[in-house]
Amino acid sequence: MPFFNNPIKPTQAKIVLSIFMGIAFAVIFFVSFNYIDVNTDLRSISLLLAILMVVLVGIAFHFFKNQYSNELEVENLNNLIKDIKQNLNEALDTADYKSIYLANMSHEIRTPLNTVLGMLNMLKQTNLDADQKAQVEIADYSSEHLLQLVNMILNNSRVDDGEIELNLVAVNLKSDLSRLFKIFEYQAWEKGLELEFKFLFEEKNKFYVLGDSARIQQVLINLINNAIKFTNNGKITIIVDQTVGIDDDQIVTFYIKDTGIGMRSYEVKRILESSGKLDTSEFKDYRGGGYGLSISRDLVKLMGGELKIESKENKGTTFYFSLQLKKTLNIEAASSEIKPILLNKFNVLVAEDNRMNQKVIKFLLEQQGADCTFAKNGLEAVELYKILDFDMVFMDIYMPDLDGYQATEKIKRSRKYAKQKTPIIAVSASAFDEDIENAKIAGIDDFLAKPIEVEKLKELLTKYASVDEPA
Repeated sequence: MPFFNNPIKPTQAKIVLSIFMGIAFAVIFFVSFNYIDVNTDLRSISLLLAILMVVLVGIAFHFFKNQYSNELEVENLNNLIKDIKQNLNEALDTADYKSIYLANMSHEIRTPLNTVLGMLNMLKQTNLDADQKAQVEIADYSSEHLLQLVNMILNNSRVDDGEIELNLVAVNLKSDLSRLFKIFEYQAWEKGLELEFKFLFEEKNKFYVLGDSARIQQVLINLINNAIKFTNNGKITIIVDQTVGIDDDQIVTFYIKDTGIGMRSYEVKRILESSGKLDTSEFKDYRGGGYGLSISRDLVKLMGGELKIESKENKGTTFYFSLQLKKTLNIEAASSEIKPILLNKFNVLVAEDNRMNQKVIKFLLEQQGADCTFAKNGLEAVELYKILDFDMVFMDIYMPDLDGYQATEKIKRSRKYAKQKTPIIAVSASAFDEDIENAKIAGIDDFLAKPIEVEKLKELLTKYASVDEPA
C-alpha cells in the first residue's frame, strides 16, 4: 500500500524523509542505550535494530521510487507534447497539400470538360434527327452533372477550410434551379428512380430574391446526391416552396424527399448536433455515403436557416430548410389582394419548434384571418392549451421534450378537451403512411404535410372552422 496517495513536491518529501530518519536514529540510539544496561541479550537488540532499519529503508525506497516515477512521467508527457506538435504540423501541411491538389484536380478536369460541353453545344446547333437530339441531350446533361460534382468537391473543401463568403445577387429560383434538377433527373433515371421537382408560388406574386445562388445550389447538390445514393427504388421529390412573403422578405423552403434506406433517430440527432465532420463508417456499403451533410448543415446555417431532417428507417428521409431572403425590384407581376376565409375571430395554437417554420405557418394562417399562438415544444403546447382558449391546434409531430403524438394524447385526456373537442391537425414533412396512421391512433383529426399547400390549408380551415368558401 503506498504511503503517499497524492504527489508532493521533492523539497517537501526530503524534509519529511529527513524527519523520519532522525526519529528512527533517535529511537535506535535510545532503545539500544537503555536496553543494553538492563539486558545483555544482544540478539534481541539486533532484531529490534534490524526491524527499525528495514522500516527506514522501506520509507527511503518508496520516496525514491515515487520521485523516479514522477520524473519518468514528466519526461513521457514532454515527449507526447512534442509528438502532438509534430503531428499537428504534418496535418497542417497535409491540409495545405489537399487544398492545392483539389484546386489542381478541379482545373485539370474542368478544362477538357468545358471543351466537351462546348462541342456538344455546337453539335446541338446542327441538323439532328430526334434520336440524335435525345442522345446529345443525355450527353450534355451527364457532362453538366460531372461538372457539378467537381464543383461540389471543391466547394465543400473550401467550406471545410472556412474559406467562404456569401455572394448575394438577384435570383430567379425557378429558372436557376430547373436545369440543375434536370441534371439529377438523368442521374436518377440511370438508377431506375423517378425524380419529380416542382415550384410552389403564387402566380400573381412572383419576385426575384437576393440570395447566394451558388451556395443554395451547393446545398441542393449535396442533399440530392445523397438522396439518390441512399435510394434503391422508388422516388425522389424536390419541392421549392415560395408561397410565403412577409413584407419585403420572401421565405423560401426547400424539401428533398426520398424513399430510401432512411436513418435511425440517433443518426439524425448526430447529424444535426455534431459540431464537426460526420462519421460515415456505418454507411460503408455506400461509396461516399453521407458526404456533404455536415457541409450542407453549416452552409444553411451561414445563410440564416436551419437544416431539418425527418426520417424513418427503411421508409425514407426528408431534408428541408427555409431561408428568409429579401425581395428585389424585379417583380414579374403585380401582386393581388388575398381575401381571408375566416371572417370571425379565430384563435389557433401552433406547436412548432423551428422559428422559420413558425414564420411560414403564421403568415399562411394570418392570411386566412387566424390569430396564432406558438408553443416551441409539446410540453408548452399542453400547458398553453390548459390556460387559453383555442379554436384549432396545429401540432408538429417531431418536437423536443414531448412529440406531437404524446402532446395530443395529453390534451385529449384533459377536462377542457372533453368539453370543447378542439380539432387537432398534425403538421409534418414526414408524411408516410405510417405517420398518418400513428396520427390517427393518437387521436389527431387530420394531417397537413409540409410544404404546406395553401389550398389544403384552406380546406382544413373550412372543414373544421365551419366557414363558407369565398366566391
